Amino acid sequence: MIRSVQAAHARGEASTPAGNGARATRRPRHDGTPAGPSAAPAGVPRRTLLGVAGAAGLTVGAAAGAGGHALAAEQPRALSTVGSASVPFHGRHQAGISSPLQAHGHLVAFDLVPGAGRDRAAALMRRWTSAAATMAEGRQPAEDNQIALDAGPSSLTVTFGFGASFFDRTGLRSQRPEALAPLPPFSADALDRQRSDGDLFVQVGADDALVAFHALRVLQKLAAGTAAVRWQMSGFNRTPGATAEPRTARNLMGQVDGTNNPRPSDADFDARVFVPASARPAWMANGSYVVVRRIRMLLDSWDQLSLAEQEKVIGRRKSDGAPLSGGTETTPVDLGGRRADGSLAIAGDAHVRVAAPESNGGAAMLRRPFSFHDGFDERGAPDAGLLFMAWQADPRRGFVPVQRKLDRGDGLSRFLRHEASALFAVPGGCAPGEYVGQRLLQG
Repeated sequence: MIRSVQAAHARGEASTPAGNGARATRRPRHDGTPAGPSAAPAGVPRRTLLGVAGAAGLTVGAAAGAGGHALAAEQPRALSTVGSASVPFHGRHQAGISSPLQAHGHLVAFDLVPGAGRDRAAALMRRWTSAAATMAEGRQPAEDNQIALDAGPSSLTVTFGFGASFFDRTGLRSQRPEALAPLPPFSADALDRQRSDGDLFVQVGADDALVAFHALRVLQKLAAGTAAVRWQMSGFNRTPGATAEPRTARNLMGQVDGTNNPRPSDADFDARVFVPASARPAWMANGSYVVVRRIRMLLDSWDQLSLAEQEKVIGRRKSDGAPLSGGTETTPVDLGGRRADGSLAIAGDAHVRVAAPESNGGAAMLRRPFSFHDGFDERGAPDAGLLFMAWQADPRRGFVPVQRKLDRGDGLSRFLRHEASALFAVPGGCAPGEYVGQRLLQG
């Protein structure tokens, strides 16, 4: 359950504005060098792009003495591919669900203030949608605070959702989906209710920390007078280009994490992740449901295990993510495979066995988390782990049955503590001129 989306930046394509107003597409490079010149986006740019005027870097300086280095004067460079990459805001589905996972993320829940009903909620969603669409293009919203003035869009995505309590506060109880029923309790839960649930949900992701914070700050300011922050969590993933070649991400336990995640190329991906267009209530067509869990990893206890013990708990080699049943990282796990002595190659309580769709009647979900580290507790143990997010067409057939199985027999559960939990209905995307949630709030 704590496997993340496979790092996919090298497979995706970054869109940069072409000089004639059309969109020019290029594949990002991951060595940090520009893939080609970029032109400033239409409207008010968040960065005035500079042309490449020559290479710069460290050069050996004879006058610096033996072993000395002198820093050559930096020359203006074009906006790098990491900064120029953009993800379209508008579409059939909201961005930030099947989009490649970014390096920085913020998860925020808001509660409507007393007296703020359906009309004020609709006005807020209009403001949020307009600002998010503008920032996703690398432009400044009207409420800009210039935090990210020099940056490009950096793959920014903003995703919105509604909690069960939202429908009570807005008089829309008849439109609350059955799939938004409260999650059942689990034995591993140690939930802080102040950091759980919420009326409104916002997920912000970007490959630049300032771009992500800028979007978060703009949205918070736009909510003033209508909704107040209930809780906020920040996380991170590996930065694009940090490895010599694209690799599956690792979590804070050091495990390769995300190998068996559903992929958009899978034939059943949409059926597992997105609500069908014919669904009821109709406003959830093409939407999804997200389970958010703050899962603390008991890293001090985990680190006391030997490498062999850690691999047995997970069911995969730590070095390359290959299953203990043999093969490479992408080799299907052989749950019936045995060692030479006749014992199971994948232990009975190994995480990959208990979480496998084959062990859960085919139940699966798209896991798209961020790691977190919020300092140290009073004993000096790291307050760190996973901001787990599971996206699915129906949590009653995705997260709930899998978590029940994990709760009963996952060897990894001894090293985890679930400290916060929430479930949100995330409507489908919107077209230009519309706002997210419009079919619910104006239906």
